[in-house]
Amino acid sequence: MSDIHHDISHDQHAVRRQKLAEMRAAGFDPFRANFSTTHFSADALKLHVDGQDNVVTVAVAGRLVTIRDMGKSQFVKILDQQGQIQLYVKKDVVGDEAYAAFKKLDLGDILGARGTLFKTKTGEVTVRVESTTLVAKSLRPLPEKFHGLTDPEQVYRQRYLDLIVNAESRARLQLRSRVVSHIRRFLEARQFIEAETPVLESTAGGAAARPFVTHHNALGTDFYLRIATELRLKRLLVGGFDRVFEIGRIFRNEGVSRKHNPEFTMLEVYQAYSDYRGMMALIRDLLTSLCTDVLGTTKIKHAASGQEIDFAGEWREVRYKDLIKEATGDADWFARSKAEKIAAAEKLGLGIHPGWEEFEITNEIFSKKIEPTLIQPTFVTHLPKELCPLAKLNADDPAVLDVFELTIGGMEVAPAYSEQNDPDVQRAMFEAQAGEEKQSIDQDFLLALEHGMPPAGGMGVGIDRLCILLTGAESIRDVILFPQLKPGA
Repeated sequence: MSDIHHDISHDQHAVRRQKLAEMRAAGFDPFRANFSTTHFSADALKLHVDGQDNVVTVAVAGRLVTIRDMGKSQFVKILDQQGQIQLYVKKDVVGDEAYAAFKKLDLGDILGARGTLFKTKTGEVTVRVESTTLVAKSLRPLPEKFHGLTDPEQVYRQRYLDLIVNAESRARLQLRSRVVSHIRRFLEARQFIEAETPVLESTAGGAAARPFVTHHNALGTDFYLRIATELRLKRLLVGGFDRVFEIGRIFRNEGVSRKHNPEFTMLEVYQAYSDYRGMMALIRDLLTSLCTDVLGTTKIKHAASGQEIDFAGEWREVRYKDLIKEATGDADWFARSKAEKIAAAEKLGLGIHPGWEEFEITNEIFSKKIEPTLIQPTFVTHLPKELCPLAKLNADDPAVLDVFELTIGGMEVAPAYSEQNDPDVQRAMFEAQAGEEKQSIDQDFLLALEHGMPPAGGMGVGIDRLCILLTGAESIRDVILFPQLKPGA
């Protein structure tokens, strides 16, 4: 055993260990118990009918979070997946021995209770307990009721405590589950097929990002944790699956910030015989239905700006180049020399690396000065061709792509493309790609394209960022159950 299990320096910990020792000496071990429930808390509460006390029998279980000792009776509350439910435990009902054992319970203990529903004088539906069973002894005290978890690091490192004491965190993370479930049902209703693609890849492709590297001993080969699912899913388009999606974990060996975690969840969806405009319609329908069905409203308040965002309202569409010209105040920006662009960007307060390509300088202006201001749903279209080698070039202006980045709440939520399906153009774009993070060339993907891939629209949706937006969270860490942290001391 590790030292943490033997540490009894904390008074409450020592007292609880002594109680456990006494239970075991008496022949009772709570960690070997079982309890069969009939309902979760909220479901049980709905069963009560006014004027019909002690008619409905339920069996519920959960963690003891509140105790009100009234001598020969106790009102307590337990917490389960759905919330809290009150129990009324009376000595005359459960018997002297059982009541004495119940009074020895501590906050944090997990117990089951059977009894009938009634409404108290204060109007709270409660279980009149007939019998209880301790099923797990809590050896560590819960955070204090009025102070809670004051250390933000502890909130993320000991998420289980956060979920016990913080109703807001519970609600936020449960909403995330409903968001993912809705997305899956929405796409399946439109005949999309869910796919599962490899996490270990021999080539890191589908995005411009630094990958994590691992080694497979039996094969004697290095592999990369995937940085996107795109190239695998597009192989399925070649194989005749016309509508595919995956909700999967993505891994990028990059920085950590309010909007970035080294591993995150991404929806990628591809539809044959569509294009980036088809993806516009798809994402708008998806987010509108998501808000309606999960939140019960299409209007949310953007936490940082205080603005109201209405997903049923107007969605702006604007070209990338027009935003850059507006932000720089220079109608001839794209005709300027690299030196002129660096000087102008530095005047805007941006730090520019001298080795950057011109499109990278321009994109730094977009990322730092424009994107944070786009609070309302905005389709930023026709980005420079250098930013994505996997999209189709625009027929009228081959310097830009038929793509959009959907930006809401000052952050990119969903990029989408008219997918490149010409194998020769795709190879040339891979080979010509510039910038700090070049994509590896996936030769097998190019081979697949040579067998013929139908025209398609493709889109990625950052699930974590979407949940930040919908829940009003301050950080991506607040919407991920177990965000990445440095190992604890």
